[in-house]
Amino acid sequence: MNISTDPPARSPSQTQEPRDYQYYKKALAGRTFPLAYLDLDLLEQNIRAVAARAGGKRIRVASKSVRSVAALKRILAADPCFQGIMCFTAREAVYLASQGFDDLLLGYPTWHEQDISAVAEEIKQGTRITLMIDSVEHITRIEMVASRHEVTIPVCLDLDMALHLPKLHVGVWRSPLCTPDQMQPVLDSIAAAPHVLLDGIMGYEAQVAGVGDNYPKSAAKNAVVRYLKQRSIREAAARRAAAFDLIQSYILPPLRFVNGGGTGSIHTTRAEAAVTEITVGSGFYAPSLFDNYRDFRYQPAAGFALEIVRRATPTIYTCLGGGYIASGAVGRDKLPQPYLPTGARLEPLEGAGEVQTPIHYAGSEVLKPGDPILLRHSKAGELCERFNSLLLISNGAVIDEITTYRGDGQCFL
Repeated sequence: MNISTDPPARSPSQTQEPRDYQYYKKALAGRTFPLAYLDLDLLEQNIRAVAARAGGKRIRVASKSVRSVAALKRILAADPCFQGIMCFTAREAVYLASQGFDDLLLGYPTWHEQDISAVAEEIKQGTRITLMIDSVEHITRIEMVASRHEVTIPVCLDLDMALHLPKLHVGVWRSPLCTPDQMQPVLDSIAAAPHVLLDGIMGYEAQVAGVGDNYPKSAAKNAVVRYLKQRSIREAAARRAAAFDLIQSYILPPLRFVNGGGTGSIHTTRAEAAVTEITVGSGFYAPSLFDNYRDFRYQPAAGFALEIVRRATPTIYTCLGGGYIASGAVGRDKLPQPYLPTGARLEPLEGAGEVQTPIHYAGSEVLKPGDPILLRHSKAGELCERFNSLLLISNGAVIDEITTYRGDGQCFL
């Protein structure tokens, strides 16, 4: 088995052969299940689509949605618009620095002194790592550690992008910083901290970027979501512009970047003049949660295959394993979804189980024990937490195998 950490040679952009059940069954013949795969031809289509939709803005790759060093290298090398990584922990950033990556932005605040110290030491070695902050307490903590290590630590100001309506909070609970008055004490603390540098600002409009608005048989819900998205888009642009103008009034070095958006909001976030880069992660693997957007559709590049081990009834095929549930509020949309053969579906009363997953199927494919059922994870990178490697498929065959973070012996969250 050849498990590489460097990106293999580029594969053909796509194949004419349909991506049906037989295509993947033949490609995976003789493999041990369960396994995870990455279709390189579809990945490349997604990479090109993301680059085209960026409209001249830089794309920062969200490592949370990729979780493979080799896959990150492949994406970053694909187009000049891909610059930098948004990491999810300090330890991950330090690890990626050891793998040769630079321009690493932490997507979430870091508090543990040991983690900040590890970042400080990496910065002293010449790696650009930027910590996320949203409070005076964060600045005080970072300044204490940075001064001890005699290094300047860049920080990014996280802005609240949720939509606040009477008795309704639309978005995610992230930063407490919404208005210029709330931001000012934090900016004052940065200006007074000799070992802290304001490197950039970011705001993640999750209710735009991460919420589908084109679900089947849900016209009323889709209409409400689209209305809230339009209000959020206007509010996010105004909030980011106000923050940018406030920072410009301070005697501080120019911001290196203004970050925003996500996979589901590339086309709206790019319209903001102040924004220099957009964070994208899920668009590369295109998990099932991203099937229900009106304005775009990416290709299902990543998935996993389970092995049929018995037949409970003539139309129920029981597979080994499969309980790979996505994080977030518990709901049916967090379950993995049967993908191929077309028409396969989960048993509602069992779902995807820790050790067995019954699949209903009454289609034309002849299935038997030992055959695979293909499923797609609800979210992107969490799939890689379940597998040590991804099989790379191109033109109907497995052409390589790359490790995930887990396969590299790394577990950050």
